[in-house]
Amino acid sequence: MKKIPVVFYENASGHQPVREWLKELDPDDRRVIGEDIATVEYGWPIGMPTCRPLGQGIGEVRSTLPSHKIARVLFGIVEGHMVLLHGFIKKSQKTPDGDLQLARKRLKEIDT
Repeated sequence: MKKIPVVFYENASGHQPVREWLKELDPDDRRVIGEDIATVEYGWPIGMPTCRPLGQGIGEVRSTLPSHKIARVLFGIVEGHMVLLHGFIKKSQKTPDGDLQLARKRLKEIDT
């Protein structure tokens, strides 16, 4: 049984940025990210190496992809749901501030 169901963040014009980003990925990479998100859904609360808190209500699902890239899906917990706010391929050790700020902005939009 899911402990915390996942929903996609949706902006005012109906776009779901994380879903759209996932659809652009290689199917094998997309599958791994989906499995990692499901691990969080069914195992919540869960820690490293799959999931890590980033502060201010943002967490990340951490995925190492078959294409040897590193992916992150940033999420927030709102009303008992894991809301997928932003997804990206990591290019540096540290999560870029712009990615974090975008996730925080989206979380604030829905959690007011």
